Amino acid sequence: MTDRRTFIGIVGSGLVACTRIAGAQQTGKVWRVGFLAGGVRPPDGAAPTPLREELQALGYAEGKDIMYEGRWAEGRTATRFRELAAELVSRKVDVIVAFGGPAAEAAKQTSSITPIIVLSAGDVVETKLVASLARPGGNVTGINDPAAVLSAKRLEILKELVPVAKRVAVLWNAGNYAMTLRYREIEKAAQMLDMSIDPLGVREPDDFDVALATMTSARPDALMMLTDALTNLNRQRVLDYVSAHKIPAMYEFGSVVHAGGLISYGSDLNETFKLAADYVAKVLKGAKPSELPVEQPNRYYLAINLKAAKNLGLTVPQTLLLRADEVIQ
Repeated sequence: MTDRRTFIGIVGSGLVACTRIAGAQQTGKVWRVGFLAGGVRPPDGAAPTPLREELQALGYAEGKDIMYEGRWAEGRTATRFRELAAELVSRKVDVIVAFGGPAAEAAKQTSSITPIIVLSAGDVVETKLVASLARPGGNVTGINDPAAVLSAKRLEILKELVPVAKRVAVLWNAGNYAMTLRYREIEKAAQMLDMSIDPLGVREPDDFDVALATMTSARPDALMMLTDALTNLNRQRVLDYVSAHKIPAMYEFGSVVHAGGLISYGSDLNETFKLAADYVAKVLKGAKPSELPVEQPNRYYLAINLKAAKNLGLTVPQTLLLRADEVIQ
């Protein structure tokens, strides 16, 4: 026989379980999540897998509780970003996940109502995407990339790997304000390390020919490539060039090191997309972006490619190898 206290406990447990399910869905409601990025549209046209998988784990079954609308600018101009952002707003998505500075800026310019979650968009305060990290204000929140701290750290690691480096070329998308801010922080850090910077700003694919030709005529001791949609789409050209010309290069993400790059220091994009998914879930449950503090990646990872180092004739210091999160043989 079940007494009154036990009965209440059973009912209470059931209510908690039902509440958790209800947090992920409403009767008859299918949430629409927009995704805006600057890269190439994937063959399946789907939003990034880590984002979808995390939302699935949070109780949002794709095709049942949630649908995704993806748009990719494929390395085109800011005008194209605004067109794509307008498309997502016209589709009445419940939230937009904006990947990269230009995508975030376009989404914000297009709507002051639709909640926007940003990631890999640089320093979100300096770019004026949010008012502050603690109180974003408006309809934008997400994950921040602290440009000053990261830029200095990457340059320090590069100096440790290549102690003789005095002149460092920096390749970045000069049309991306977030990347330009990051470049300026590199300039500041270089002064502290008694290094000089050769600026290689690009705005479109054809500019890479000029940038690489500049390095041929005035060879730097090392290179730093800042990653956004434009530079990532053309990264193989850069990888091939620095390999052929024996120029050590620092990158921002481990994926470039896996593709043959020498060294990287930065966040794990899979983890960052999972953080973005948490924001999406909170917004779908009724939270306002203006009241959701901006977060930073949980940690940053150092990856080293020993095969690339050998090709360059570099011996990686043991101090770096011991600190590395991943060493590719």
